[in-house]
Amino acid sequence: MTMDDANPNAEAIAIAGNRILAVGSEAQVDAFSGPDTHVIDAKGGTVLPGFNEAHMHIFGGSVGLTQLSLFGVSGYEALEKAVRDYAAANPDLPLLEAQYADYTILSVDERVTRHHLDRIIVDRPFMMVAPDHHTAWANTIALKQAGILEGGDVGVGNEIVMGPDGLANGELRESNAMRPVAALSETGGREMLGVGTGGDPENLTPDERAKDIAVIKRGLAYCASLGITSIQNMDGSLYQLEMLDEIEKVDGLPVRVRMPFHMKNFMPLSDLEDKAAAWRKRFDTDKLRCDFVKLFMDGVTESGTAVFVDDYSNQPGWKGDPLFTQDHFNNVAIVADKLGLPVAVHAIGDGAVRMVLNGYEAAASANGGRDARNRIEHIEVIHPDDIPRFAQLGTIASMQPTHPPGNAGLPLEPYLSCIGEERWPYAFAWRTLTDAGAEIVFATDWPVSPLDPMSCIYDAMTRKTWKDGMPDQRLSLKETLAAYTRTSAWVEFMEDRKGVLKQGYLADIVVLSGDVEAAASEALAGIRPVTTICDGRITHQA
Repeated sequence: MTMDDANPNAEAIAIAGNRILAVGSEAQVDAFSGPDTHVIDAKGGTVLPGFNEAHMHIFGGSVGLTQLSLFGVSGYEALEKAVRDYAAANPDLPLLEAQYADYTILSVDERVTRHHLDRIIVDRPFMMVAPDHHTAWANTIALKQAGILEGGDVGVGNEIVMGPDGLANGELRESNAMRPVAALSETGGREMLGVGTGGDPENLTPDERAKDIAVIKRGLAYCASLGITSIQNMDGSLYQLEMLDEIEKVDGLPVRVRMPFHMKNFMPLSDLEDKAAAWRKRFDTDKLRCDFVKLFMDGVTESGTAVFVDDYSNQPGWKGDPLFTQDHFNNVAIVADKLGLPVAVHAIGDGAVRMVLNGYEAAASANGGRDARNRIEHIEVIHPDDIPRFAQLGTIASMQPTHPPGNAGLPLEPYLSCIGEERWPYAFAWRTLTDAGAEIVFATDWPVSPLDPMSCIYDAMTRKTWKDGMPDQRLSLKETLAAYTRTSAWVEFMEDRKGVLKQGYLADIVVLSGDVEAAASEALAGIRPVTTICDGRITHQA
């Protein structure tokens, strides 16, 4: 499957160097074969353009590969066993960390506090993070060592939740609240800086930097093992860019990397020219580029930090607080657009989505329309009035099939109660947006969700509605694969060289173990990457 509409299917493909020589019949391609040609037999499996993971966090995901996974863990006893076993196996870790802790890990009605975690482990700092990475829970010793047991000012949109005793109850909402505890870890929380502050570590030793590079290399190899040839790493960090640049120069990156400059609400507008535009000039190759701006407009629904047009259904009177005012964001969008920098904004609630669309509209009005390829990340809920604006403004919908409650092992609550049944038809509305003319890209937001593209494609194709009569938001298999390949390359302004299998294009290819077109949707996750080729180099072979 070439994903090239002019030549959608072929029998064989020839590669020389880092480019595709020919795509066609076996006879046509065999003409390029010589005595030294390396021939790979796909054995009837689908051959695709390499997967392009359009939204992920490479440093945090790489660190998480060795942390405790609580994916699928439910109930206090199961949580206790998992944490104590992990603690016993890792006696020297300064902070015990766990990923994928559901908001309802204890039960639908009982929220985790430090007291629950103290019963599990009282003498070693422990923190577990929700799947969305916007909420964490820590035990008392972790809060005390981090200096936040008695609370603290962590800025707008962030919260150290306090208990009735006047002390922190253990729940930490958003990165500013989580960072003091994360700083106790083996990495010092450096993996959170790009997404959390947009800043870089201070007082770093050469040994710490070498360890961080080794961690990221492990994560990049993991990407390649899953058939991924391109990642769009949403951590806007010069530190990460410089480490990735060193990996490329020393070993060669096994995947292509695109990164943004992370614009926070406390940064001056001049940073867009002084830093973002300068980074674009410095990192501008087919293997590593930094050519857009990333922002957060809100948080997540489950913790009450997402921003909605109308009140939360389970919190009357509360709509959420945006991280930027409308005027502030408009100015950021206008300046970035004037500099030719695309913008990508995390917006979960329909109120945040509307604010971002307003900003993109303001930029087009101020500077004149252009092919900006701005995007909105997640779009968990959209107001029906804003659906046509995506196509009108040329805004890309960047969405994650692993995120709807009920998919990828996620519980339905508390999400469904937060948004209320009246908003269900406009939640994770892939088909609705596509039918309205929006371009869509898919990804996992790793480590928020497991990274495996084939598992994500399975989730996209097997999603079930929350109630009879609701719209089916699934895309076709071809549309889903395009959202993971061709459209993701287009978003990067690289549609002239990757995202399809075509003569002259970069040799980024994945060979799968089965035929995705012949397989039932329920069998897609069992089809595995057999060979990954990036830039003409085999980066993974099963």
